[in-house]
Amino acid sequence: MDCPYYEQLQYVGDTRIQALVSLYNSGDDKLMRNAISLIDHSRMAEGATLSRYPTANAQEIPPFSLWWIGMLHDYYMYRNDEAFVKSELAGVQQVLWFFSKYQQADGSLKSVPYWNFTDWCETKGWHDGMAPLGKDGSSAALDLQLLWAYELAAELERNLGMKEYANLYHANSEQLKKTIQKKYWDASKKLFADTDDKDVFSQHTNALAILTGVPDGADAATALAEKIINDKELTEATIYFKYYVHQALTKAGFGDEYLNWLGIWKENLQMGVTTWAEISDINNTRSDCHAWGASPNIELYRIVLGIDSDAPGFKRVKIIPHLGTLTHAAGKIPHPGGEISVSYQQSDNAWKALITLPPGTPGYLLWKGKRFELNTGNNSLTLPK
Repeated sequence: MDCPYYEQLQYVGDTRIQALVSLYNSGDDKLMRNAISLIDHSRMAEGATLSRYPTANAQEIPPFSLWWIGMLHDYYMYRNDEAFVKSELAGVQQVLWFFSKYQQADGSLKSVPYWNFTDWCETKGWHDGMAPLGKDGSSAALDLQLLWAYELAAELERNLGMKEYANLYHANSEQLKKTIQKKYWDASKKLFADTDDKDVFSQHTNALAILTGVPDGADAATALAEKIINDKELTEATIYFKYYVHQALTKAGFGDEYLNWLGIWKENLQMGVTTWAEISDINNTRSDCHAWGASPNIELYRIVLGIDSDAPGFKRVKIIPHLGTLTHAAGKIPHPGGEISVSYQQSDNAWKALITLPPGTPGYLLWKGKRFELNTGNNSLTLPK
């Protein structure tokens, strides 16, 4: 629960980010597991979950049901608890069944009911936090969120559930990916549009395209990321959705710039807001304690120090640091098997890296395109500058 004064509610979109803050900073997964269970218990007969739960007043935000699938996949990757994840797969199936009822023959969604909130933006086409809709009722942002959910659900079913569901979700994702490429790509702007009318564009749609692998190849993803960074005509993500934009930019090769993307957090600090405002407009924050904007509490460890899970249950570790202009950095995070610690120190012509992995947990370090295998326990490496 964030916003302990204003809302006092557990919203799915917020909670997904807050859950990883908890894992990266405390290692305690009980609140995350409880949140996943409670949201599953909120399910409507139509198949979707409520936007928040527990609650005295029902509210429906269908995309938050998709983020619930994302939260379950996060738990799958960072916690070794396959039995719990398996117990939630029936709920995943119900959510995707709900959305399938609004998919057209090409897979694109149309006229999804309820409040389809994506982010608190106020530019052309956005309304009450909902991404732009085309004249036919479709939305690139909604299609991409569904695509991502299909991809994650296919992985969960393939490894823990039923191969038939995995094959179905994979086929659905492949169809939807082709539809998105055809329907929303604007060749003249070299961007994915928010609608098939191709008159509005956003960081949201293009970041989600990168995260779901829609651009064809690494070079295409890099070019799209450059547009997200430099094209000022794009609708900019607010403090909440920057979590996904920063993931996309990092995936596309720009992680070394992460510390340059923290402007809104620095503005919050200058205003004396240390618990992060809900909305990026510091003069109209709505609430001053919204942990959905606390993604740096994850990404200083995951992007800058580079510590992440490389296998379900965090059974393997990947270390991919993005140090930018830093000359030294160090930190540690809790792990189901103990603790992961890293330290980087730059000298005149090299970097000295000290990495400690928990017992029984191997991993690797990726540095300037070269992979270094890491052993359980202490690892000392000299890396090219």
